[in-house]
Amino acid sequence: MPELFLSAKSEEIDVVVGLRLGADDFIRKPFGKHELLARLHAALRRSRPGASRSHGFEMADLKIFPLELRAEGAGGEMDLTPREVSILQLLHERAGEVVSRDLLLDRCWGLHHFPESRTLDQHIAKLRRKMEPVAGTPDLIETVRGVGYRYRGK
Repeated sequence: MPELFLSAKSEEIDVVVGLRLGADDFIRKPFGKHELLARLHAALRRSRPGASRSHGFEMADLKIFPLELRAEGAGGEMDLTPREVSILQLLHERAGEVVSRDLLLDRCWGLHHFPESRTLDQHIAKLRRKMEPVAGTPDLIETVRGVGYRYRGK
């Protein structure tokens, strides 16, 4: 996984030290959202030589490209966040199974999460808005009340 430094420090020596410490890129504040996304995509591309558009996975009618943080479907192309990609990868790995809220939080947020948090539900709702063909009709990610979520697979 590439390491990017985001810093308010902008002196040449600060950049040099950051790169010598192992950073793959050093981004100086202020920076625009589009520049940050472009640098993230470039760093991910460089971290996986030989990675191409063919490396991805399918969920229903969508093709997910984890390294490129994007998906393609009938509705066109959409950008994804790293966290959205990790949620989709876990659901895809366990297609047909109910994936518990705790497992999703542990794998996608880390071990120090707050189980009562609504952040997972908000991320799922955002994914549904981006990816579901008919709003309000969960087709891709099914809610299993009181337990978690399920991707049924093809």
